[in-house]
Amino acid sequence: MTQAFDIVVVGAGMVGAALATGLGREGLAVAMIDRAAAPEFDPGAAPDIRVSALSVGSERYLDDLGAWSRILDMRATPYRRLAVWDETPHPLTRLVPRRLAEVTFDARDLGTSHLGHIVENSITQQALWQTAEAEPGVTVMAGCGVASVDQGKDQATITLDDGQTLTASLVIGADGAQSRIRDMAGIGVTRDQYGQQAMVISVRYRGEVEDITWQGFYPSGPRAFLPLHSAGEAFPGESWASLVWYDAPEQLARLKSLDNEALMAEIQNAFPGDLPVLTHIDTRASFPIARQHARHYYSGRMVLAGDAAHTINPLAGQGVNLGFQDAQCLQATIREALRAGGDPANPQWLARYEQERRPANRRMMLTMDLFYHLFSNRIPPVHLLRNLGLGTARALPFARNRVARYAMGIDDQLPAVLRQLSERLPGLGRH
Repeated sequence: MTQAFDIVVVGAGMVGAALATGLGREGLAVAMIDRAAAPEFDPGAAPDIRVSALSVGSERYLDDLGAWSRILDMRATPYRRLAVWDETPHPLTRLVPRRLAEVTFDARDLGTSHLGHIVENSITQQALWQTAEAEPGVTVMAGCGVASVDQGKDQATITLDDGQTLTASLVIGADGAQSRIRDMAGIGVTRDQYGQQAMVISVRYRGEVEDITWQGFYPSGPRAFLPLHSAGEAFPGESWASLVWYDAPEQLARLKSLDNEALMAEIQNAFPGDLPVLTHIDTRASFPIARQHARHYYSGRMVLAGDAAHTINPLAGQGVNLGFQDAQCLQATIREALRAGGDPANPQWLARYEQERRPANRRMMLTMDLFYHLFSNRIPPVHLLRNLGLGTARALPFARNRVARYAMGIDDQLPAVLRQLSERLPGLGRH
């Protein structure tokens, strides 16, 4: 028996579950397919090692979907300050003391209560599964994958690996960086592998929950601190945090081989002095870093969103926020197509989605690449340039804060002068 839907969303991670919820709220019949079941939340368990810095803009979107209150009922940590500084030891450092080359963004200066929240990915995903399941028009199909997609003139036919058959006007691939839907659609990617990898470590530290997230930049890569929640009554006076250490693969392999006591000593020695005193290491994991961009966002009745369309250097934690922006844009495009009485898979509408999202995603890729190359070297002129750049940002708070309000999703538009400059950057349309 074939089941008919308006939209099939493949991949029920954060972006896919958000899309399924949003489209269900539009009154559409949606199937949400994923091989895995929804993650479970245990309030007494250690935090998930995968966390994201959700921007204010993403919070608004999640609130519109009905997921934000569910997230807050579980756990989320607001951060009100974000600091960036250069930790590269070099003779030129004495010319520009750290305090002059450190930039701190403060929510009070931006006229808002906070800059964002650090949230475990599993919590965001679970909240969005709950909202999707609450929509009458959404059918959650867990424990199965897509075996094939046959694109016809009027609809796509999706065959699942358990033998079920579905039809839909549009298939959305939100199934991650290794997207099978992208492969089935015949959409290629451009990919650039970075020399670094990232190691993520869940730790407890002595002290109250902090309201700042920071990154110190070293030639081998940044080292970052993301505050999480209190460790509770079992560990009085302690809090959880997520640390990120970017470095060469061989260095991270050495670190991963250490026992907890030795790794803790390495962290306390290698991280900036701003790091609180650690008391416990819970889990650790490392992963390669790559920039990847789909050559097209759609083909026929198949369209991509989130990591299936693009992955970026996770330097500023913008990946999931970009994915949520894709979801909002694609949902709005589908809504317009249906209101106009059209087919949501019509190239006219899908091209509109790609024309809006590709340049925005490309700009963020370029920005992260600039940071990566600017901070990951010891060349004296570049070292001085980046310190002067940070010093200039510190000296021009108005311009700095305008950019920050846009980056955090507080404002919808980049300041006009900077928007014009970004549009003139070379290569925006190539990848």
